[in-house]
Amino acid sequence: MKAAVIHENGELDVVRIEDVPDPKPGRGEAVLKVTCAGLNHLDIWVRKGRPGAALSGTHVLGSDAVGVVDELGERVENVKVGDEVIVNPGLSCGHCEFCARGQQSECPSFGIMGLSRPGTFAERVAVPARNLWPKPAHLALDEAGTLSLASVTAWRMLMTRAQVKPGETVLIHGIGGGAALCALQFAKLVGAEVIVTSSSDDKLAGAQRLGADHAINYRHQDVVECVKEITGGRGVDVAVDSVGAATWPLDFACVRRAGRIVLCGVTTGPDAETSLRALYWNQLTILGSTMGSDEDFRQMLRAVAVNRLRPVLDEVFPLDEARQAMAKMEAGRQFGKIALRISS
Repeated sequence: MKAAVIHENGELDVVRIEDVPDPKPGRGEAVLKVTCAGLNHLDIWVRKGRPGAALSGTHVLGSDAVGVVDELGERVENVKVGDEVIVNPGLSCGHCEFCARGQQSECPSFGIMGLSRPGTFAERVAVPARNLWPKPAHLALDEAGTLSLASVTAWRMLMTRAQVKPGETVLIHGIGGGAALCALQFAKLVGAEVIVTSSSDDKLAGAQRLGADHAINYRHQDVVECVKEITGGRGVDVAVDSVGAATWPLDFACVRRAGRIVLCGVTTGPDAETSLRALYWNQLTILGSTMGSDEDFRQMLRAVAVNRLRPVLDEVFPLDEARQAMAKMEAGRQFGKIALRISS
């Protein structure tokens, strides 16, 4: 079968389309014939290399996918051959104290498809069957293939960790990426007032069409001053950050006293200074957030289905053009999700 793989860490030239052996389902696993698979920034970090994560031979990239169940291993009861499903990319042991509490993303062995095991940028992929969920009926295949990782990440950030309430004001940095756009959709779903930032007027206009109440172009405007003006000097209740080092100081300057900062990514780097004085004096709450639990995923899927929400889709590439698709994402030229069409 064909797959987008790497044999070593590096730049885009290490990504290759190759024939690799078909996967076989283990106990409790199913093999999925992949129709479409979404790109995420995780694919960049896996390709470039992450501390403590070493490659072992040929590695298939990709975390999100939609497809049809093609083969079952032993002791699989929740899906059957022919089911159209999406993949929850979060991997956990299923039996530790955290999994028993329903907090799978806190599991000591937590991993992600495409990072901890072979990923979804392939014609077929073996997945723990408990990670397969019915595709929301209203979504096109290309939309469904990009839903999982960004949506469950944004859901956990807003609903589980920050617990955004109706009427609160939410600041979302770097609108245009998948998680940020999902956060915008979910924040509006619960009745929050949303401020978004970007260096692109086109992306800001797109966000406003999706319901953003205020848009700030940080290339030409002072984010902190704009937030103060919008909120009457009060500050926002919640800052949603997937950017990292570049926006960390803005988070502290923009949230109100006793506000919340929730962080899920570090696209501009992982190292940032923190004013401990501002942290304690302003009684701030700092929340890290990674992916989501099975319950987060279930709630997210239900909200998407009931409200007929759709992921914002930027462009779909064929699998053979995986390198070009990744180049577009890495350059930040997209508004929404980028997908790979694997099979018809």
